Order: sequence, then C-alpha cells, then structure tokens
Amino acid sequence: MIVAGGSSSRHISSMSQKIINFLKKKNLKNISIEGLQKSDWVLIDAGDIIVHLFQSEIREFYNLEKMWSQNVEVETVMIGNDF
Repeated sequence: MIVAGGSSSRHISSMSQKIINFLKKKNLKNISIEGLQKSDWVLIDAGDIIVHLFQSEIREFYNLEKMWSQNVEVETVMIGNDF
C-alpha cells in the first residue's frame, strides 16, 4: 500500500494519471480508480498494489498511516519525477 499527498486537486489528478499509465505499461489489468473526478482523495486499486493519493488536509483528517502502522512498518519516501 502506498499513501501519498499532493498540493492541489490538479496535482493529485496528474499524479494519478502518471501512476495509472505506469501500471498499464507494466501490463497490470483490472485497475480500479475511485475519486479521480474530484481528486481530493484518489484510490487506485491494482490488486496487490493499492495507492491512496490525498490532498494534505484530507490526508491529515483520515490519517491512514496511523491506522495501518499498528502492526506494520511504515516508511516515508520522497519521490521525484521517476515516472
């Protein structure tokens, strides 16, 4: 599971499209996408790979990292333009 944040709905939308294109290039099928129209929280479900993209205030409100960190190691990684 990947949890990431963006600075605006346009930023979230752009990151989502890049991730979706990347997953399709890797021949992943049955990719489900939720929230792309509003782009304050986008969920990309590619089976074994789940990506949550949040605007900052939405990410802080839901705080998924805390919910999942009870029994799982959480790692924060800054990613540049590697797509």
